[in-house]
Amino acid sequence: MGGLSGIGRRRPRLSDQETERRMLETAAAAVAEAGLTVSLEHIRLEDVIREAGVSRSTVYRRWPQKEMFLGDLLLELARARAPLSSLGGAEVNDAVRRTVLERLDLLETADGRQRLLAELLRTLAEEDVRRIRASSQWRTYLALTATFVSLPDGDLRDRVQEELARSEQEFVEAIASSARAISSMFGLRLRSGVSISFDDIANLIHAFGRGMVIKTLSAPELATRRVEGKLYGDAEAWSLSALGLFSVVATWLEPDPEIVWDRERIDMVRKQLETEGNLLEAERE
Repeated sequence: MGGLSGIGRRRPRLSDQETERRMLETAAAAVAEAGLTVSLEHIRLEDVIREAGVSRSTVYRRWPQKEMFLGDLLLELARARAPLSSLGGAEVNDAVRRTVLERLDLLETADGRQRLLAELLRTLAEEDVRRIRASSQWRTYLALTATFVSLPDGDLRDRVQEELARSEQEFVEAIASSARAISSMFGLRLRSGVSISFDDIANLIHAFGRGMVIKTLSAPELATRRVEGKLYGDAEAWSLSALGLFSVVATWLEPDPEIVWDRERIDMVRKQLETEGNLLEAERE
């Protein structure tokens, strides 16, 4: 179990709650390093205790049997705290600010707005896939979503499924919030005549993005595959992930005819971009 060390470390006096948190976080980090198997037999409780720097007696009082600890560990992994925290919020906001502020003049025309939106989506998609592919926590989470069904029927499997469903909803809500914010910035609305919601769009984006990440893990050449395309601008090399994101947005969002793109609105967008804060948070409808 690589990285588990700390022999001779003086153990601080910890509450039972802090002991539990340290044990689960330490074991989750070890799983991310070594890879996930549903049985988790490669996790040695004594190693986790030593690395976490917690009381052995407290641990065995909390988890009298190793299987009980491994069950809680699976639930911890399903809660996806690490993948959620590695979504790159600051990086994404910086990319939006940089991309739009550098070509703010393109907002003056409909063609320019489409061109700028295409470039922004291309940038965001490629950075997002790169970030996820590099995250061991994401690989662990994806492996768990694909393999938890092999757990024996019973309470643990049901609880893991519930936690995964809760985590998935958090991902979808974050993506939907970003989609609303970008739509507002570019004066877009949901396509008329179709009963689609931002949550629906978020689910499509999430499913496609996850599928591409999984495919690139087994077929790495897809991660570097580029398609030359002139989409509302100069010819650019588009990754498959970027094409997928663009196709969803271009299909299900359209310009809002009620929005007037005058100097006042462009100045409003500029001020929004220059103001510190999360650009991709938007209120639900």
